[in-house]
Amino acid sequence: MGTVIIWGLLGLLVIFIIVRNIRVVQQAKAFVIERLGVYKTTWNVGLHIKWPLIEKVAKVVSLKEQVADFPPQPVITKDNVTMQIDTVIYFQITDPKMYTYGIEQPMVAIENLAATTLRNIIGDLELDQCLTSRDIINTKMRAILDEATDPWGIKVNRVELKNILPPKEIQNAMEKQMKAERERREAILRAEGEKRAAILEAEGEKESAILRADAKKQEQILEAEGKAEAILKVQTATAEGIKLINESVPSDGVIKIKALEAFAAAANGRATKIIIPSEIQGLAGLAQGLVESVTSVKEEN
Repeated sequence: MGTVIIWGLLGLLVIFIIVRNIRVVQQAKAFVIERLGVYKTTWNVGLHIKWPLIEKVAKVVSLKEQVADFPPQPVITKDNVTMQIDTVIYFQITDPKMYTYGIEQPMVAIENLAATTLRNIIGDLELDQCLTSRDIINTKMRAILDEATDPWGIKVNRVELKNILPPKEIQNAMEKQMKAERERREAILRAEGEKRAAILEAEGEKESAILRADAKKQEQILEAEGKAEAILKVQTATAEGIKLINESVPSDGVIKIKALEAFAAAANGRATKIIIPSEIQGLAGLAQGLVESVTSVKEEN
């Protein structure tokens, strides 16, 4: 009975030891394994079992891209201006073994290397170049850091200058300059707006004048067309009257009577001098003779 208990306990102990030495490596992680203090292998994603007592997990390494935000570093430009610049480095571990055994405290090493590289690059540039050449500085730093950290199993993907802080007096001067530049641009925009408004106003007046001229022209055209139509109607009426007269074949007496009527209408006008044609004079004498004859006949009766 006692032997069964002992074997049972031994079996539970073996199961416990096996379970304790089972490892599951997650995605984007790597386990560095040592056997008796010597590097043995690197476990990637999956289920793994290590030998108890003689093997151990020396380091768990994240293979994700990581961000290192370093505090501002004092740097001096080529024209002796001291600035504070802080950098952000995006890196990724590509070789867990080299990262584990390549260098002690790799993050401290990267920070110091970034500060040294930044001072060297900024030392060759003047203040204005530093403020306008961020992309160039970032590219140079990335290339230098990537090459330097390659033996540590680290790949530097990107370097960014987060802040560039010149001395206070230079900042004040820059703010004044930017304010003056903003005011200058505002004045230019205001002048352009006023010029544009004047142009639009002039164009509006021009358009209005054109419309007025077109309206007047149209009015004159309509008036001329009305006069022409009136003249045409008068001429048409005259032609029709002549046509009717010609068709009716009037006698000489009718023509003379009509002439007298026209003469009477002219006499009733405002003319002060009237020239009487000879035909009308003869017709008037004839009319007077007829009147006298009729009068004499009435007296005899």
